[in-house]
Parts: sequence; structure tokens; C-alpha cells
Amino acid sequence: MDTLRRFETISEYNDFNNNETLHPLVSVVDLSKASPRQGSRMYFGFYAIFLKDVKCGDLAYGRHTYDYQEGTLVFMAPGQVAGVNSNGETYQPKGYVLVFHPDLIHGTALGRHIQDYTFFGYQSYEALHLSGRERGIVMDSFEKINYELEHAIDRHSKRLIVSTIELFLNYCVRFYDRQFITRNHVHEGILERFEHLLNVYYQSDKPQTIGLPSVAYCASELNLSANYFGDLIKKETGKTAQEHIQAKVIDLAKEKIFDQRKSVSQVAYDLGFKYPQHFIRLFKQRVGQSPNEYRMLN
Repeated sequence: MDTLRRFETISEYNDFNNNETLHPLVSVVDLSKASPRQGSRMYFGFYAIFLKDVKCGDLAYGRHTYDYQEGTLVFMAPGQVAGVNSNGETYQPKGYVLVFHPDLIHGTALGRHIQDYTFFGYQSYEALHLSGRERGIVMDSFEKINYELEHAIDRHSKRLIVSTIELFLNYCVRFYDRQFITRNHVHEGILERFEHLLNVYYQSDKPQTIGLPSVAYCASELNLSANYFGDLIKKETGKTAQEHIQAKVIDLAKEKIFDQRKSVSQVAYDLGFKYPQHFIRLFKQRVGQSPNEYRMLN
């Protein structure tokens, strides 16, 4: 899987998969038309959403492999690299890929909030697993886009295609919410593990050597991508992962402030703050008093 194929344009990806290019900025690629091939890594200069129909090689992202089975969706953003590991065997790709270039959505409502669809940043074993009904909705969306692509391009085409993509992505938000609930066993105890991770972090010298624990660090330690971890915690608790970290820091700060031998600056350093004023500002935001006021009043 060492070969890296670069796809900067929609037409290049269509050509690779023996599909006709009906529009330069968007396509629904039928992978069954592609020639049999061996696994390789692929760079995408556009958005790509894979719908896998049957087992035909494991999709890898970075050093990890997706939990990518029949009836799953995987989302790729421009600039990402993924690969199919076929273990050296030739395989016949099957399924569909919705691909669209960022230029298609520039200046549209979707273009203004595409970053809100955080699943484009999800990584290993975080594919969207579809029920039969959900797969039907996905295929209906793809068919509507195809209908517009096969229709003669007119002044309505772009708006209809982009609005269909946006509706499809909004359905995917709902499907992921369902997955957070129905696949809860996969993430069982995530809050307890998160809390344990923060406890271990502050029992070590990492606050002094690394600084404050970040969402990305915690997600990595829990074998999740930062976006997926953040969405999971928010769905579970109503609070962001960053808010959980800050609450932990403030709880620890309240204990440390009672040690009269330490200045507020030393407490800030012990907690991982690079600048004491950042600690003082956060403490006042969360507690309503400055660290010194809290120390004196208590």
C-alpha cells in the first residue's frame, strides 16, 4: 500500500474509476465500474464520502484502520490521505463515493458552515454505520444528485445540487447522534476513562513539562479523534470536553490555593499554565472571584 495516488480534480478521480465526468466540481462515483486493482494510498483535493456496499479491502487512515464494514459511510476532507489495504491482493471496488470540490460550495450557506460537520475530521474506527432505512436515505440523496448531473445544466442546477448535499449531511448528523446511543457499548465508560486520564495526568509532571491537558491529547490517549471525542462528550453530558478539562483544573486549583506556602503564580505553574494571568482570568470566570479573593474569603 506504499503507492500514493493524488487526485486534485473530480475528473481525475472519475477517470481512475471509469466514470464519466458530468460536472467538473461534483460527482457520484459508481465504484463497480472501476477496474480491479490493488490497494494504495490516495490523496484527495476535495470532499469525498464513501458508501461501502461489500467487504473489499480495509480503508486505512494514517496508522489506523477504519471500522469499515458493509453499509458504512466514511467522510474525507480536502487534503486528507486514506488508503485501501488489500493485503497485496487484487480486488473489485464496490459502492459509491460522493465527491465535491470546495469551489462548488464557495459563496453558499453550506460553504459558510461546512466546518460545523465535524465528522469530516473523524479518524480511525469512527465510520458511520447505517441501518437499512438510513442507507435508503443516503442512496436517495445520491440519486437526486445524479438526476441533476444528468439533467442539462441550468441556473437551478448548482442550488439544487448543493442543497441536496446539505440535506444529506444534515441527515448524517442525525445518524451519528443515533450511533452515539446505539453503539454505546463501544464507548462504554468513556467519561470514567476521561476522568481517570485527567487524574493520572495531574499526578505526573506533565503539567510542568507539557502544560495544560488539551482535548487533542485526551482524545489521542483514548484512541479517538479530537472531533469524535468532543462530539461524544457533548452528546453524553451537554458540556464540551474543554469545559470538562477546565472544571477539573478549577477543582484542583481550589485545593492548591489553600497552600499558603505557594503564590498564585506557583499554583498556576503547577497546573500547567504558562502565564499566571491566564489562570487568574479563567479562575475568575468560573468561580466569580480571583484566586487571592477566594483564598482570603475561605
